[in-house]
Amino acid sequence: MSEPEIEGVEIKALVTHSDERGFFREIARNNDGIVAEGWAQVSHSLMHAGVAKAWHVHKTQIDWWYVPAGDLKVAMYDLREDSPSSGKLSELFLGEHYAAQLLKIPAGVAHGCRVLGGTAHLIYLTSGTYDIDEEGRVAHDDPSIGYDWTALPPIK
Repeated sequence: MSEPEIEGVEIKALVTHSDERGFFREIARNNDGIVAEGWAQVSHSLMHAGVAKAWHVHKTQIDWWYVPAGDLKVAMYDLREDSPSSGKLSELFLGEHYAAQLLKIPAGVAHGCRVLGGTAHLIYLTSGTYDIDEEGRVAHDDPSIGYDWTALPPIK
């Protein structure tokens, strides 16, 4: 699965301007459609090789994820009963070895990630400031989702 199949999940391809000095990449402007709801907080998470963080879900908060260094396998599961994609699972890859992109994760969509290779950095924007009442959790091995965070890529 490469393109999200979950209602409200969006991806913005980021433009990179490279030359012999390095590159410049703009992540988001406050007038970009993907962040139309507006963000209230920007956070940075460093994760070590092999770490998996899952499942997180928010009641009303929207997340936008960008991985500037390292690589993540991201999985999302739609828990919203009224969504046309309810019960759908989607996964994608973010990071320095993949296309530069900004990922929007709507409220009600469980999400998590696993670090591939070495250390990874996740920069994320949230539509609200930290609120413990927004922080929902689902067990990483919840049988109703049936996702294996330890699985290796299939042999083809």
